[in-house]
Amino acid sequence: MKRTPDLLLTALAPAVWGSTYFVATAWLPEGRPMTLAMLRALPAGLLLLAIVRRLPLRERLPQVLVLGTLNFAVFWTLLFVAAQRLPGGVAATLGSAQALLVLLFARGLLGTPVRAASVAAAVAGALGVGLLVMGPAATLDPLGLAAGAGSAAAMAAGTVLSRKWQSGVGPLTFTAWQLTAGGMVLLPMALLSEGRLPALDAVHVGGLVYLGLIGAALTYFLWFRGIARLGPATVSLLALLSPVTAVGIGWVALDQRLTAMQCIGVLVVLLSVGVGQWAASRPEVPFARRIPGARPVTLLR
Repeated sequence: MKRTPDLLLTALAPAVWGSTYFVATAWLPEGRPMTLAMLRALPAGLLLLAIVRRLPLRERLPQVLVLGTLNFAVFWTLLFVAAQRLPGGVAATLGSAQALLVLLFARGLLGTPVRAASVAAAVAGALGVGLLVMGPAATLDPLGLAAGAGSAAAMAAGTVLSRKWQSGVGPLTFTAWQLTAGGMVLLPMALLSEGRLPALDAVHVGGLVYLGLIGAALTYFLWFRGIARLGPATVSLLALLSPVTAVGIGWVALDQRLTAMQCIGVLVVLLSVGVGQWAASRPEVPFARRIPGARPVTLLR
């Protein structure tokens, strides 16, 4: 039960991210993914830096740069590309593979054991997202598919490495460093590839303020806090809540109807998240103890 408050706070992050697609399509200009990603990351990062008033030490700069690039520059840019070239359902289904990738990366980079129940929950969650958002007219654009898969891989690697490199740094400071680094990486790329942004109206500014302050600064603070306290394998499954929120917003705000298949998808996603949290909270049992009569092997050093 001690994990419950941390789980609920961390789950707020993907719940809010579920509104990103609605805000991006309704309140932001189209066709400038790098510029929009930069305007979402850099102002939020600089604001948090002004609050924490702490810069990374020189030896930590490469780590911060890698994390900012993976979690924001690469992830957000490819996510915008996938959203523009694929139906939302296909893009969301590709993104849901992140949970399974995190399990594999955590095994390789952190030595975290891979639990069968966690793998089953991640696979079931991806299938549930597919039922929830995949339409019969879904088209498969090759570049969009590559962008969707790349965004999931970037976020998964960034999630695991955030746990590996966060030691000794508070989550607010860690968020400030990464957002600023990601925004700085995106700034020259956006100017060179997309040029100057056209004039923004009040709706555009409101969308960027929401995505920057709420959808980036607040949510990623909660996300990195959850990674530090719960571990990447536990946190990654919570990301499956994002498409559930997106569909809920469409149902409430856009008067979209939910089909029976979508309702089943919601149940599958929620069940997979619950099973994943249960699996992650169980202590790891040595394999020898699972076989009747087997004795643990002791290695002399």
